[in-house]
Amino acid sequence: MKTTFVLSFFIVVTVFFVYCTKTAQIVAPATSSSTNELLSYKTSVAPTIDGTVDAIWDNATKLEVTPTVPDPGNGLFAGYQGTQYPATIRSMYDGTSIYFLAEWKDPSNYQVQPWYFNATTSRWAQRGNARTYDVNGNLIKEGMGQDQLAMLWNIDGSTPKFVTQTCYASCHLFTPYRNFSGVMVPNKSGNHYTNGANEKIDMWWCHLNKDLVTGQFDDQYQDWAGGPSVTDTVGGSGNGRHADDLTPPSPFTTSYINANTNVSNGAFNNTQSLKLDGTGAAVNVPKWVVPDAVGAKYYLATDTLAGGAAKKITGVSSTGVLTYAGGTIDPTGKTEYADDATTGVAVGTKCIPSFISAPLTMGRADISAQATYTGSGWILEYKRLLKTPDVLKQDIDFSSLDDQPFGMAIFNSANYQHGIQPNLLLKFQK
Repeated sequence: MKTTFVLSFFIVVTVFFVYCTKTAQIVAPATSSSTNELLSYKTSVAPTIDGTVDAIWDNATKLEVTPTVPDPGNGLFAGYQGTQYPATIRSMYDGTSIYFLAEWKDPSNYQVQPWYFNATTSRWAQRGNARTYDVNGNLIKEGMGQDQLAMLWNIDGSTPKFVTQTCYASCHLFTPYRNFSGVMVPNKSGNHYTNGANEKIDMWWCHLNKDLVTGQFDDQYQDWAGGPSVTDTVGGSGNGRHADDLTPPSPFTTSYINANTNVSNGAFNNTQSLKLDGTGAAVNVPKWVVPDAVGAKYYLATDTLAGGAAKKITGVSSTGVLTYAGGTIDPTGKTEYADDATTGVAVGTKCIPSFISAPLTMGRADISAQATYTGSGWILEYKRLLKTPDVLKQDIDFSSLDDQPFGMAIFNSANYQHGIQPNLLLKFQK
C-alpha cells in the first residue's frame, strides 16, 4: 500500500489534530471543571483487556465527553465541521498499570480503502479515506477511512501551554502561504510541533481497523522538530510527530523529516507501481492478493511470506488483468471487484484489502488494546504500564499519581477529520 499510503500518511503527518492557528489561540473552549475530570479508580483486580466490559468497571466513574469536529477556517474539515461523537471514558489503575475503557456510538465499521476495479477507466483504484464533495458541497462519495481514537499527554510537564490548551498546545497552521519547492502556495494544512526544544507530548493513537488486529494501540510522541524554521516538501514546517524509539538528530533536517514519516513496523500498505503490459505507463495496483478470498478486510504479514496464502502481483494489463505466479485475475464485468456506483460504501465481495497487518514493535508497542464493534458502536479497552522502560522521554510517567491534563479525539471512517475534546484532567483515587 505504499504509494496511496504515502499520500495519505503525508497528509496525516501534516494535519493530525489540525485545528489551531497561533499558539495563544484555541479553537474550542475548555470544558468546565465539573465535567472534565476523569477519576482513575484504584483497583486490586485488573480488568481483562478483551473488548468486553467486566463487572469491575462498574466501580469506575464514567466521564461523558463530546468530541466535536472544529472549523479551523481553512476548509480542511469541509463536510465534517460540527459533527459530534459522544463518548464515555473510564479509568482504573493498580500497582503496575493504568487501564482505560472508552465507548462511543458508531453506526458503521467499513473496510478501509479497499482496492476495486474501475470499469470506466480500466484501472484499479482505492476508495477515498474521507468524504468527497463537489464544488457545490454535494456528497460525491462516502469516505472509507479508519475509525480511530487518540489521546495526548504532557511528558514530565515539559509543555507549559498543554496545561490550559492540551491538544491545541502543539497545533499550528502558520501563515496563509507556505514555500513548496520554491513556490508560494496556499497553506491549507497544518502540523504538530511543540513550542520549545525541551517540550514533548505523548501521543497515543489507535487505528481500530489496523492496530487492533494485533491487539495494540500505537504509541508515538511529538516534539519541537525545529519549529517554524524548518520547511520540507511534505507539507510545511516543523513536523514534530514521531514514532517512539525514533531518535531525531539535532539540528533537524529536511532529509530526516522526509525519510522518517513512517517506520517499518505495524501495518503497511498493500500498494505498488507497475507498468501497463510491462512497458506502458506506471499505475498503482495491489501488491498482494489472496486469490478468490471473499470479504477480506486485511491480509496478515505472514500471508506474504514464502508458502503464505497471498500471491505477489507481478503484472497488470491495459485492461486491468492482474498476473501473479500461477494465475490471473480478470475483473472485467465482474461485480465482485466493482465499487458501489452511488455515494454509499458497498464494494464487491472480492475487492482487495488496502493493508497488510503486522505487529508494532519496541516503544510503539507499549499499549495493549482490544475492542468490540457491537454493530452500533465501539467498546475499546487498553492498558499501559504506569511507568514504561522509556529512557528517551517519549512516554508520560503516571507513577507519581499526580493529576495529568489530556485531550482526546475520535475519527469516524476518516483519515484526519476528527472530533476533539480538549482540556480534560486525569485524577487518581488515592
